[in-house]
Amino acid sequence: MAELIDGKKLALKIKGEVRVYAEKFEKTLGRKVGLAVVKVGDDPASAIYVRNKVKACDECNVQSFTYFLNGDSSQADVIALIKKLNNDNAVDGILVQLPLPKHVDERTVLAEIAPQKDADGFHVVNAGKLFLGESGGSVACTPRGIIELIKSTDQPIAGKHAVVVGRSNIVGKPIAALLLQNDATVTVCHSKTKNLSDFTKNADILVAAVGKKNFITADMVKPGAIVIDVGMNRDESGLHGDVDFDNVKDVAGYITPVPGGVGPMTVAMLLLNTVCGATSNE
Repeated sequence: MAELIDGKKLALKIKGEVRVYAEKFEKTLGRKVGLAVVKVGDDPASAIYVRNKVKACDECNVQSFTYFLNGDSSQADVIALIKKLNNDNAVDGILVQLPLPKHVDERTVLAEIAPQKDADGFHVVNAGKLFLGESGGSVACTPRGIIELIKSTDQPIAGKHAVVVGRSNIVGKPIAALLLQNDATVTVCHSKTKNLSDFTKNADILVAAVGKKNFITADMVKPGAIVIDVGMNRDESGLHGDVDFDNVKDVAGYITPVPGGVGPMTVAMLLLNTVCGATSNE
């Protein structure tokens, strides 16, 4: 039976540390650390995520500024707001909630965020620093949280074979880079990978980020492996991960639940990125 990796508990610990930094910042500078959240359109899942982030800001002594633009707002409208926030000294971090409406180009919008205010770590400058192994950049929140979850098991990453299933710019590619930085041997699998289970069955660390309910089954997992489930798949029965949790937990050594695993850590890392950005820019 696998040991549960409790993302909620770890996120609370990190948010407590963030609050200490944020309170010290306010005492020193006479203002709170500020995070601006921009939401475009009326996607219901996005609305939930925004509420969770605003609540987390309140818990960590971070001032939140929320901006809601109609779904028919132009790309120019979104960019104009971002430029305004780039020049606002009360704002230390900017997050544009994804997905954006189809007529708004995600890459173009994210590129307009000042790299030093990029709380999500998606800007090309910060992504470039990550892949080059340079310090000082904002690291994508979910991958940064995943590394902390793995480290919380007290199992070494160095020398282990890590398999990442999924190659998105948000999770798959940056977590592969972070695992490399931690001296793992990394394999990235994707929709064109043949005989996927040949790779996953040899993984000491398995990160599933494909967006398909119960995609990773027990026969695909190496006994004793660390399994990180990034999936957030909603249907009429609730929220499900990419991993068949009920069966994989009997094979794995460590496993994250859904919900309560990666999700809380993503929000905690967002706040950590914002506070780190604020303190480094002052």
